[in-house]
Amino acid sequence: MATFPVINLQNLNGEERAATMEQIKDACENWGFFEVLNHGFPHDFLDTVERLTKEHYKKCMEQRFKELVASKALEGLEAEVTDMDWESTFFLRHLPESNMAEIPDLTDDYREVMKEFAVKLEKLAEELLDLLCENLGLEKGYLKKAFYGAKGPTFGTKVSNYPPCPTPDKIKGLRAHTDAGGIILLFQDPLVGGLQLLKDGEWVDVPPLRHSIVINLGDQLEVITNGKYKSVEHRVIAQTNGARMSIASFYNPGSDAVIYPAPQLVEEEKKQTYPKFVFEDYMKLYAGLKFQAKEPRFEAMKAMETTAPIATA
Repeated sequence: MATFPVINLQNLNGEERAATMEQIKDACENWGFFEVLNHGFPHDFLDTVERLTKEHYKKCMEQRFKELVASKALEGLEAEVTDMDWESTFFLRHLPESNMAEIPDLTDDYREVMKEFAVKLEKLAEELLDLLCENLGLEKGYLKKAFYGAKGPTFGTKVSNYPPCPTPDKIKGLRAHTDAGGIILLFQDPLVGGLQLLKDGEWVDVPPLRHSIVINLGDQLEVITNGKYKSVEHRVIAQTNGARMSIASFYNPGSDAVIYPAPQLVEEEKKQTYPKFVFEDYMKLYAGLKFQAKEPRFEAMKAMETTAPIATA
């Protein structure tokens, strides 16, 4: 089994640039996931994000999880639970408008740190999209522009904790799915694992690595690249020991952005495999089908496209 790709972004600045770009290309084409180091985030800053996130869970979320999820999930448990996940979450929206001020229970310190974290993540997402453009032979800024819509991209963060689970064989931390959006940046627990991706029919662990950011590609990048890059199914396995922190930030198209394969990549393939659609329409469909295969979602969008063609400016 090939080793999960870990890429040192510092090597983009020297003689190893070509080899590093090749590593990123291979990861996008064959894994849909990779882990980056030396990404420009100070280590002490990431340590603060981790500390404040874990403190917030303990103080504000743990009891709620026990009452709402744990008791319900474990009640008379015999068969595997397939309609819920062993996770405690809350969501922060950054773009087009922040909801940070409306989230209750966040300390001022935590709010400020998460604001700063979002700014840094947005910058890294856009830098990574340009590296993907370079590897794909697309002009710089093509993917950012494709995501833009009328008000810019949609960008938000899902903050999750996966507490220890007494029956990990009966319930997943998070059921298998692909991500609907664009590019996803994950800051995960440095010690407790559980994230797995499906590669060549086998589940592969995404290794916890202190101060790394895990990158994965969403369905929209599969469409825009005309299938050259693929979104990959992944899941979280609940653990009996240790709580796992996960902070996943989703840099997605604007709700009104029209998504379609890049004409240049269609030309190379000599056929357009994927549909053209408005991102918001895809998300409405995804909401009910998240834990099912992505291919029927693409087919459904294709059927919509033939009945109601989308005009693009």
